[in-house]
Amino acid sequence: MLSILRPIPRQVARTSLRPFRSSSSIYSYPAISRSLATMASTKKTTKRYPLNVPGLSIPAIGLGTWQSSPGEVGKAVEAALRNGYRHIDTAFGYRNEKEVGQGIKASGVPREEIWLTTKLDNPWHKRVREGLEKSLENLGVEYVDLFLVHWPASIDPERQGENEGKGEVYQDWDFVDTWREMQKLVETGKVKAIGVSNFGIKNLERLLDDPSCKIVPAVNQIELHPGNPSPKLVAYNTAKGIHSSGYSPLGSSDSPLYTNDTIKAIAEAKGKTPQQVLLAWGVQKGWSVLPKSVTESRIKANFELDDWELTEEEVKKIDAIPDRFKVCGDDWLPIKVFFGDDE
Repeated sequence: MLSILRPIPRQVARTSLRPFRSSSSIYSYPAISRSLATMASTKKTTKRYPLNVPGLSIPAIGLGTWQSSPGEVGKAVEAALRNGYRHIDTAFGYRNEKEVGQGIKASGVPREEIWLTTKLDNPWHKRVREGLEKSLENLGVEYVDLFLVHWPASIDPERQGENEGKGEVYQDWDFVDTWREMQKLVETGKVKAIGVSNFGIKNLERLLDDPSCKIVPAVNQIELHPGNPSPKLVAYNTAKGIHSSGYSPLGSSDSPLYTNDTIKAIAEAKGKTPQQVLLAWGVQKGWSVLPKSVTESRIKANFELDDWELTEEEVKKIDAIPDRFKVCGDDWLPIKVFFGDDE
């Protein structure tokens, strides 16, 4: 296969990253059993995870902007960058890209120092290049570091329904076709890497097994917190050379994790907040975390993760929390995308 592919300057071809085809082999993969002590040895605020793109790495901690209210998100982005964050996550579907771009500009931090992620919205799956250009225009930037397929749901904009309701998916197009077009963006210089979001094992298998898939996604952004730890999916991502990035790492704005006895006990013992414990857990587990806040004091607190770490025993205690819940489901979509294949 490699002989028929042109060299890809930024994101590498899939064959160099996929030594195994069988999903049954992933759980014994050495990459998923790295030492927690090794993973925690670097300061978390400057820690970066290497991606499957040569020379590219993603900051471990970023600011999430999902559900950030208009008029607040720009100030939140500015505050985050002024307080040391170098990773900002947004999406066309969040309807806040313009404010995010304004916040980046207001911060005074050079664009090249910032990792910026945005996402292709569902009704744009047949217009991938146009979707990217629109996001770049909204953000006021010439490129993004990471461009993701937001959901594996290709919705026909002509049948979207009122208030962007469930609508209907295309009958002649799905996420495999979308990924074929996403791959063409790599050579434009307007994206450094491409990836997916909200993809479970079933949909990843279908994507990676399709002959048109020449590039393995660099990232799979998924909901990750102790109430939705998704160990099988994280292991699958790792085995395929895909970095897991966790949205809603705190659970939610009124998360039951804040009052969980295990989290509270660890936080009190360390003199930290439950939120800080949850974020440290995610980083030490090996994925990037995207806490959302529009309050500067909380933005700063969420970034105070250096010079301390969870012990291996504490990580295991958090791993053992039995309660399960999801912040973001798929009931609002016209098709099912979560199949319970992540546990």
